[in-house]
Amino acid sequence: MASKLFGAQHLVKACDYSWRGLMFTWRNETAFQQESLVFLVLFPLALWWPQTRLESAILIMSLFVVLIAELFNTAVEAAIDRHGDEQHYFSGVAKDVASAAVLLALVQCALVWVLVLL
Repeated sequence: MASKLFGAQHLVKACDYSWRGLMFTWRNETAFQQESLVFLVLFPLALWWPQTRLESAILIMSLFVVLIAELFNTAVEAAIDRHGDEQHYFSGVAKDVASAAVLLALVQCALVWVLVLL
């Protein structure tokens, strides 16, 4: 029986898993690389350009939503691809729905930036 980790040990292990997930996605998903680079450019602008901290927070949150959606998309793809190359209708549906979530995240991000900054 495996021992359960508590406190700091659990936190360190959880952070390690998260870091591995980020690194896997960075190495294997061009879209995540592109979205991360856009994040790095827009994040400082989100701190400098808006007139209030609330506007900055909204802009920054919209950027994070895109990255989060892409991480979920990658997780769905990895889980589906684990089962091999067999074509299945619902595997395609799962991948398409996850991709649609990324598209909606990108649309909402663009809308938020337009509405806050115009």
